[in-house]
Amino acid sequence: MSATGISSVGLRGVARVVKSTLATEGGGFAVRRPFPTAALDLFDPFLLLDEMGPTESGPGEAHGAPDHPHRGFETVTYLLSGQMQHRDSAGNAGTLSPGDVQWMTAGSGVIHSEMPTPAFQQTGGRMHGFQLWVNLPARDKLMNPRYQDIPSEAIPVVTGHDDRVRVKVIAGESLGAKAVIETRTPILYLHVTLQPGGTLIQPVPSAYHTLAYVIHGTPQAGASLAGLTEGDLAIFDAQGDMVQLSLPADASGPADLLLIGGEPLNEPVARYGPFVMNTRAEIIQAVEDYKAGRFGQITGS
Repeated sequence: MSATGISSVGLRGVARVVKSTLATEGGGFAVRRPFPTAALDLFDPFLLLDEMGPTESGPGEAHGAPDHPHRGFETVTYLLSGQMQHRDSAGNAGTLSPGDVQWMTAGSGVIHSEMPTPAFQQTGGRMHGFQLWVNLPARDKLMNPRYQDIPSEAIPVVTGHDDRVRVKVIAGESLGAKAVIETRTPILYLHVTLQPGGTLIQPVPSAYHTLAYVIHGTPQAGASLAGLTEGDLAIFDAQGDMVQLSLPADASGPADLLLIGGEPLNEPVARYGPFVMNTRAEIIQAVEDYKAGRFGQITGS
């Protein structure tokens, strides 16, 4: 849908803009994090959003996330450049290349690692991607772990507004295209590229909590066309069933954003590092289960 003929009545405004902070994760790689921070703890049903890099590494210098546990939520890794290797205690393994997505449902508990591939470690290069944590409802927190590894070529990409809008549909639907990834709760996850003069009007269910994160460029968002810049997280208000992303015609170059939304769980959140449950007692049990080896271990080469 383009901006033509659309009134502002159903468009959501931007309630606030959160600036990202810098942090270090895993084996020492830098991330830009809009949440959780002191400014924004969580955004139900989302627990964390990290932009990994972009960083340039020489041969042997690339960092990743060695073996670590998760329980009670999902991790979504989307790679823009570089190459990562996933392995977990449920026996899953896969390689993430540019444009690929890995959607891992930790459920009852899994140990996994995300490390640069041996080939990337040998040559070095540019590493850039995102990790999103999606909370699981209480009914699914102890489900069996699940792993979806989706290559870039299998993820729908559509264009609109005179080819000035390009959308990669990771989850949900946009411009008539539907994602191939299955989610436990209703989720929208789009990578939107805007050329100067481009506008996307994206339908969003009124119940969804929705945000936009700027990868680069100077786009505008919401009914009032709030100006954004790299690393900004725009939180849309709850009024309306559409969101607007635009790039002024006089912009010096394109803009890239993530548009993410989901139906809130409205459940208590208890979390301790890599464990996210509903009660403190469940967190204690998760720690005990992990220490007792009940999450299994990563085997094989």
